[in-house]
Amino acid sequence: MNIRKVMFADSWYPGSAKECEQEIEIFLKEKNNVTGDFIGGIVPHAGWYFSGSTACNVIHFLKDKTPPEVIIVFGMHLAPDSPCHIMKKGAWETPFGEIQIEENFTSRLTDKFRFIIDSPGIFSQDNTIELQIPFIKYFFNDVKIVPIGVPPAKIAVEIGRYAAEISKKSGLNVKVLGSTDLTHYGYNYAFTPKGTGKDSVDWAKNENDGKIIDLMIEMDPDKVIAEALLHKNACCAGAAAAAIAAAGALGANNAELVKYASSYDKSPGDSFVGYAGILFNKT
Repeated sequence: MNIRKVMFADSWYPGSAKECEQEIEIFLKEKNNVTGDFIGGIVPHAGWYFSGSTACNVIHFLKDKTPPEVIIVFGMHLAPDSPCHIMKKGAWETPFGEIQIEENFTSRLTDKFRFIIDSPGIFSQDNTIELQIPFIKYFFNDVKIVPIGVPPAKIAVEIGRYAAEISKKSGLNVKVLGSTDLTHYGYNYAFTPKGTGKDSVDWAKNENDGKIIDLMIEMDPDKVIAEALLHKNACCAGAAAAAIAAAGALGANNAELVKYASSYDKSPGDSFVGYAGILFNKT
């Protein structure tokens, strides 16, 4: 089987199963106590040092009485006019072993929409999905994935809803994830509307990130895209919107913020990034 090699192990997250497990055990000690019938969520994708705890605990809460058979992961840094991407066949390497692509699912998506097809040997290097794969493999050893890159545009919402339609017709237990970080603030990102210092940190968290988190919790995918394009408070708004659309079509009727964090918490400075962990719930 063709296997897509990892690009960010030993840098953005540990390269061995033992080291990854040790990190995950630490992350789980920080988890919030939430209950529900969770269909999916939104996760950040910075290095595990900064946002691993947030992503880990969202994915951990996707466990229920019947483990998911498929997890759809929406991600990728794309412009509004960028094409969509999908890995259609093969498997993805992780420190815990290979994780297979659900090929029947991806075939149905590519029959309906136009994608750039990433293969195990030729693909766009991207952290947004890879950073989630070790968590998924650790918690759900036998699960298959559908990795999709979607731009912040209407097509993301359409793909999300169609993915839900495929899920329901397949009879498989499917969960969905949208991978995005929030405001990238500071000179490193050429975005300093509130200057520097404590006021800028508070503004990024409470106002700029707060606006888009509210829309994510309201589960309004179109408004999430519009808000992100206007205020630069989600780097992969298409991924978040697709996950919201898919989760809603699968029966989620509410969402909750599990955790908010910022790279400023670990490394205070004039440039920093916000992270949110959100769960979509059927109850």
